[in-house]
This record gives sequence, C-alpha cells and structure tokens, in this order.
Amino acid sequence: MSLKRRVRHELEALAVATVYFGCWIGALLLLKTLLLAEYDIPFHRWSILIIGVLVLAKVVLVLEHVSCVAVLRGRPAWADAMARTALHSLGVVGVLLLERGISERQEHGGVLAAMEASIRGANTPHFWVNAICITGALAGYNLLSVVRRQLGDRAMFNLFVSPLPARHPQDLPPAPTEPAP
Repeated sequence: MSLKRRVRHELEALAVATVYFGCWIGALLLLKTLLLAEYDIPFHRWSILIIGVLVLAKVVLVLEHVSCVAVLRGRPAWADAMARTALHSLGVVGVLLLERGISERQEHGGVLAAMEASIRGANTPHFWVNAICITGALAGYNLLSVVRRQLGDRAMFNLFVSPLPARHPQDLPPAPTEPAP
C-alpha cells in the first residue's frame, strides 16, 4: 500500500472515529448543559469537545492495532470487544483523574490530592458520569469494530448507505391466531 493510500485510509478512520465519539460526547455535554440549566448553573466546557474527541479517537485507533490478551485467542469476538472496552475504560479513568489532578492541583495542594478529591469530593458524580458515558461509547465502538472486521471495511458502510429492501407480506412472520372459544 502506498504512503498516499495509507494516509488517506488513516484520515478516513480518524474521521469516522471522531464523528462517532463526537456524537457520544456531544450528547453527554448537551445533557449536562440541560440538567445544569435547570438549576441556573452555567456550563461552559463545550470548547473541550473537539480536542477531547480527537484525542480519544486517535488513541482508540492506535489501540486497535494492539493485540489483546493471549488468553482471549480462540474466544468469541464479544469477549475481545469487552476486554478492549475494559482496558480502554481503565485508561479513560486514568486520563480523567490525571486531567483533574493537573487542573485542580493548586486548590488541593498537589496532583495526587486533587486526583483523590475527584473521586471523593463534590465532583465525584461529574467524574463518574463522564467515565460511564465514555465507557458506553467505547463498548459501542468496540462491538461495531467486531462487526466491521467480520463483514469487511466497506461492507458496514455500504449496509447503512444502501436503501432497505422492501418488505413483502410473505417475508413477514405469520400473525398469531386466536384460540376458538
């Protein structure tokens, strides 16, 4: 494969992953904004969306090339997807903790103290909502990756852009019959 073709393939994969994670994280931020607006609390973290999504997409694409645990060889595909999700999620929790530790180190007297405060302090629900929602996004992405690997790179794309086949009455399941009284 030529360099130009590899770069194009990488950029396409990054664009797809960025759109996917952008939808998930965008929905998360929209829900946070709406919930906080109910209590007249402004939410101004929308600028982090683009950077966070690009970083998450690129990290996931890089980790796709890392083979999972040898114990999972020969196991069902869902086991690989869930193991990847668990490993990615641990990484997300670590990055979220590190981000909190760095951004709030002045308030708590150091990075480690700020990281502990993120888990035990007032921001605990905020931290876990982020971790849970991003874990859901990772699980969906990893399951779709299994489908893509089974069907082929373009098959899943073609599946979603082609029109649905028409339903014929003979293709529908038979209607349940009522028992005679």
